[in-house]
Amino acid sequence: MSDTTELPVLDVEAWTCPLPVRDRPRVVMGHGGGGVLSAELVQQIFAPAFGGEVLAQMGDAAVLSLGGARLAFSTDSYVVRPLFFPGGSIGDLAVNGTVNDLAMSGARAAYLSCGFILEEGVELDVVTRVSKALGAAARTAGVEVATGDTKVVEAGHGDGIFINTAGIGIVPAGVDLRPQRVVPGDVVIVSGAIGVHGVAIMSVREGLEFGVEIKSDCAALGGLVDTMLAVTPDLHVLRDPTRGGLAASLNEIAAASGTGVVVRERDIPVPPAVANACAILGLDPMYIANEGKLVAFVPRAHADAVLEAMRAHPLGADSVIIGEAVEEHPGMVVARTGLGGTRVVDLPIGEQLPRIC
Repeated sequence: MSDTTELPVLDVEAWTCPLPVRDRPRVVMGHGGGGVLSAELVQQIFAPAFGGEVLAQMGDAAVLSLGGARLAFSTDSYVVRPLFFPGGSIGDLAVNGTVNDLAMSGARAAYLSCGFILEEGVELDVVTRVSKALGAAARTAGVEVATGDTKVVEAGHGDGIFINTAGIGIVPAGVDLRPQRVVPGDVVIVSGAIGVHGVAIMSVREGLEFGVEIKSDCAALGGLVDTMLAVTPDLHVLRDPTRGGLAASLNEIAAASGTGVVVRERDIPVPPAVANACAILGLDPMYIANEGKLVAFVPRAHADAVLEAMRAHPLGADSVIIGEAVEEHPGMVVARTGLGGTRVVDLPIGEQLPRIC
């Protein structure tokens, strides 16, 4: 190399650290990942500022009493990139994500609000496509978009389209789904293959090919939850393992219930394409986001009947028992490996795949 050769200038400010330092004075991408950093943001900043007994539930949806009815109320924001991906779009996510948060409390979503934040310059044809997808998803889920709002930000201050939805639904009498009800002996059921959504997003965003198209599992789970509750209202807790994946959901439940959780790695359903992608990229499928799966903690006496009912539903055909709640190692999730050993499944610190929902 000659003395006059110019070296490229590295823009280190644009670099992203996959495991951000937790004592940073500024927000990092990991704060949106559904793991430890997200929890610290909520517990150290938002919860003290807002207060309130209802907020303290910290569930996928708040359950509250109003006018003699038990309502579930939830909100979520969607910043997925790209806007369209195999198996769905930001419009589908904006409906199904909020509907599923309500379903995890046992409620069937009734109404949604919808807020669009549009970037100046985004094509109106794109806005139309997203809106039509959102409307179709709402009709499929049996929920009505009842109110909404639109804001526009200057070019360069957004990323095309962001969406916020909030939803309400009625919680049936006798249904009490929360992690504090989990007890040792409860059976852990997952409703199907994990990691599909996150890998589908990554494959399109990064232009990666794995020999077969991987489609997102994005779907509304209200009907599946209704099927489960028809067997028994005495389910203990449900979670949809989105950001942070199955690992984050299991850790949150273990911590809130004060029980340990043991899962068998060989029983966790991971599609070959997802397993191959994770092996190539050094990712763990248990931490990859899902958008059409749930994990349930069910009393052992009802587990077989609930599993049978789930398998009879289109969105639960591949449901399987993957583990149980135990008295040992309270608040900790442990996986039994195929080689007979064990490993601790920690709550993720940051985010393996940002902006997947």
